[in-house]
Amino acid sequence: MNVAGGVLPVAAGVALVVFAVRLAREPRRLGNAVWLGVALLLTALWLLRAGLHLGWLTPVLLGLLGVVVVLVALVLPGALIINGIRMWRREGRSAGNLLSLGLGAGLVTLEALAFAPLGQWGSALVAVAAVLAGYFGFLFLSLLVYSVVYSRIGRRSGFDAIIVLGCGLDGERVPPLLAGRLERAIRLHGREATPPLLVVSGGRGPGETVTEAEAMHAYLLDRGVPADRIRREDQARTTEENLSFSAALLPADARRVVAVTSNYHVFRTAIECRRLSLPFQATGSPTARYFLPSALLREFAALILHYRRTTVAACVLIAGTGLVLAIFA
Repeated sequence: MNVAGGVLPVAAGVALVVFAVRLAREPRRLGNAVWLGVALLLTALWLLRAGLHLGWLTPVLLGLLGVVVVLVALVLPGALIINGIRMWRREGRSAGNLLSLGLGAGLVTLEALAFAPLGQWGSALVAVAAVLAGYFGFLFLSLLVYSVVYSRIGRRSGFDAIIVLGCGLDGERVPPLLAGRLERAIRLHGREATPPLLVVSGGRGPGETVTEAEAMHAYLLDRGVPADRIRREDQARTTEENLSFSAALLPADARRVVAVTSNYHVFRTAIECRRLSLPFQATGSPTARYFLPSALLREFAALILHYRRTTVAACVLIAGTGLVLAIFA
């Protein structure tokens, strides 16, 4: 085995060990997703390289690579555009709802420019854009995979308190997305021999006739939750405020606390809990499939903005390297 063949499995093993240690110490860290992504990428490259050395397996691997290229280059942009149009029609024309449409259109444009005669500098800029797209794609997939991992490793019962994060009302009616969170909280509440305290959190937003906390409180009462097991936090307007304001309403002996949100929002909620030094877990409720792509993209954008210094540094490094290579090409 040559040097490259020996380095890949060692590097993959090191990345996996680092990920495991970090996960054991603190699962609510964004860096865990990156280390998991690096470990999986290196493992995939190692297996691909090993497979290409087996003559009978080479056509199969090349076929799989071709399928991946088609999915990424053709199917993914088309699916994003279709989803974006569906979100536009169902949820409105807000910037968040148009993320999948914009991303799909951007990928199509980038692919078209790759075949256009743009000259040395134009081609260099397109190449830099392609590398940046690959970088952000890697981060997105790493976060997506780790979000699934995180959702499977938390405590399932034994909670002292449950916080339900609000997400907007239809007038004074609890919409399906928020109802999903409340139903998840009700199931967790019903598992305990001693029912935990339920804190419903959310202020009054534009177009809402009551606070989210008030509507959630009424929903829980209708579902048979005792009034003395519910507390309302009706001032919060952001996830940070949901968590910090709700924490102030908890009894001093409430140490095992879980924040209930939608499944796409779980990991960012967990990161926010860590940032606020709150020892809370996060768990999620199901979301309509058509809503997930845009919701996941919004969560990814929020995390990227939260770690904007690292993001800017990475983009500058990638763009600078690309331009330097273009100068000396």
